[in-house]
Amino acid sequence: MIRIFKHYIPKSILVLALVECVVLYLVIWLAMAVRFIQIGEPAPAFGEYFVEKIFYVVIVYLVLLATGLYRLDTCRDIKMSAVRLSVSMVLSFFAVSVGLYMFPNVEIWRSVSVYAIISTFLFLISVRFFFLHFVDHESIETRVIVLGAGNRAKRVLESNDKTTSNVNFIAFFRMGENENEIENATDFSEIEDFQKFVEDEACQEIVVAIEERRGTLPVSDLLACKMNGTYISEAASFIERQVGALNLAMFNPSWMIFSDGFDNTKKLDLFVKRLFDIFASATLLVASMPLLVVTAVVVKLTSSGPIFYRQERTGLMGQPFDVLKFRSMTVNAEADGVPQWAQKNDARVTLVGKFIRKTRIDEIPQIFNVLRGDMSFVGPRPERPFFVEQLTEKIPMFDKRHTVKPGITGWAQLNYPYGASEEDSRRKLEYDLYYIKNYSIFLDLLILVQTIRVVLWPDGVR
Repeated sequence: MIRIFKHYIPKSILVLALVECVVLYLVIWLAMAVRFIQIGEPAPAFGEYFVEKIFYVVIVYLVLLATGLYRLDTCRDIKMSAVRLSVSMVLSFFAVSVGLYMFPNVEIWRSVSVYAIISTFLFLISVRFFFLHFVDHESIETRVIVLGAGNRAKRVLESNDKTTSNVNFIAFFRMGENENEIENATDFSEIEDFQKFVEDEACQEIVVAIEERRGTLPVSDLLACKMNGTYISEAASFIERQVGALNLAMFNPSWMIFSDGFDNTKKLDLFVKRLFDIFASATLLVASMPLLVVTAVVVKLTSSGPIFYRQERTGLMGQPFDVLKFRSMTVNAEADGVPQWAQKNDARVTLVGKFIRKTRIDEIPQIFNVLRGDMSFVGPRPERPFFVEQLTEKIPMFDKRHTVKPGITGWAQLNYPYGASEEDSRRKLEYDLYYIKNYSIFLDLLILVQTIRVVLWPDGVR
């Protein structure tokens, strides 16, 4: 993993992204050359029309990112890559067309765009095939040794999803008699020279996942390995890096205090975030006005009751506010007055409500909440005070999600599909805490772009 702007990215994905950016530049240059030759003009030099080429690269790359083509599970499935790449090319053509309309000084002919899009698909699917068979293999995996064989080590092992990870666990070492969760773990006492073992196995990282460190932590061995260039990490930090979440069972307040991150109160970051929210919400309100009107009419005609649904939610620092959404449920969804979790295939959801919830159209009116300052575009989803009170008592650190403004979309919504129970809330909190800990403008932009993925494919929120 490589950390960029406090967010972890697999090395193989970073290499793939850089290679494909170069490929996109070459493709648009070739498309221009072919079209110029067709009309009897000399092909432009490689450095000519630089602005136009970068324009094409940026737009297409953002579409690829938005459609989930830089997720390891997608990259490792050539059929899925082909399907998503096909959709991406259609979206890219429309995105480039809109961009050319908005910036008429960018000189890319429509025919050049067509040539470029077709060539992009052919070249990128070839790159993906090469990546899958010749790049993304054991030679670029991080070789890891885990000290520990108990519950903490088991959680470390479970974090290694082969579809989304580049880690190869070489060995697990049992550091105490009570550590029996990992099969085939080796007793640490059987290793005569731990430093030599690390060198012989070409280990790149040692993860400390010991249940009880007192009297069992091999300080001198770890120090020797550290001085020899081996990276030493703690189990909670390793899991954070692997899955993009903070495992609640793995860390304690002292870890939070001494770890990096949780510096989201920087005035400049907050100012930029608020400035972006105001500009983006005003722009989107204008752009989405036709959709807002059509949805409002359809909701009103297909079910009795108000068009919009207002509900009290808990916001920044626990302050209540009313969230605004298109009504997607029947009017008396909670006739008994007791708040209920939304369920899969919830009978209270109307026919139109199912569609607008699936496509997230019901969330669009929350732009008014963003403009007013109650919410941000990106942040933890706001919960109802009734559930907040219950979950704060049952789930440690739940109240810490209110240290930032709630959002329309968030890191948890991209990575965890449902939130309809206490356990779901616990899991989503782990992603929310990762967002709060590693907040940056870069992460906000990444979440906003990838939100398109959960609209196009059913691997996000309900």
